[in-house]
Amino acid sequence: MPSVASAPRRQVRRPLSRVRVTRRPVGAGKGQPVWFFDLDNTLHDASHAIFSHIDLSMTQAVMETLNVSEEEAHVLRKRYWQRYGATLIGMVRHHGVSPAEFLHRSHSFDIRPLVRADKDLRNRLSRLPGRKILLTNAPHNYARTILRHLGILHCFDSLWAVEDMRFHGEFRVKPSPALMRHVMAMEGVSANNSVLVEDTSANLRGARRAGMRTVYVRHPGTPFAKTHRGRPLFIDLQVNSVSHLLLQRRALRRS
Repeated sequence: MPSVASAPRRQVRRPLSRVRVTRRPVGAGKGQPVWFFDLDNTLHDASHAIFSHIDLSMTQAVMETLNVSEEEAHVLRKRYWQRYGATLIGMVRHHGVSPAEFLHRSHSFDIRPLVRADKDLRNRLSRLPGRKILLTNAPHNYARTILRHLGILHCFDSLWAVEDMRFHGEFRVKPSPALMRHVMAMEGVSANNSVLVEDTSANLRGARRAGMRTVYVRHPGTPFAKTHRGRPLFIDLQVNSVSHLLLQRRALRRS
């Protein structure tokens, strides 16, 4: 792995939703990589049960917010997700909805009984050297609830959720390279020391354009996933689950 330059300790005005979750100093872990982890279908199996609940809840939220039929709401939800990376963005851009209100409506179900993940994930993740940052297009409360339920909240230095991805007057979520460069700048890390671990190939392509290293977690249930023959050049390492990454510690391919 490339060496990590010690990041300057500086005060950054952070959104309240993205306070650091540990007291580890920013420059901790000299010579170690900085890991950016996706959440759904990366750290836990969202396709097992959670995604179906989100689909129903999100469609219901679109119905109630726009006063449209279930069929029309379903079409809009899927269209905005495919086009923008998050249904929320389409609702804000095209309908002027309140982001906070829509996220509350669309995730108003108990997530905890639906979470499924590797039982030893906490110990394995704790042993992975280097800073760990969550980077998810999901809402903050949803992400924090899952991390806390899995017992891995303490493993992460920072949490970046969809609410934190609004800058220059608009939302920019994964796979936007501009977003990833913004996050790295705010975290005080360089691209050549940063690794994105993710189940969505489009997001990994965006990370590569931002100069990051990439790990593809293959999950058959990832929505809109494309099957690749071989390994695309923008993927440095491909694993079948995040546990395989944590257990094998295989070297990333150098581009």
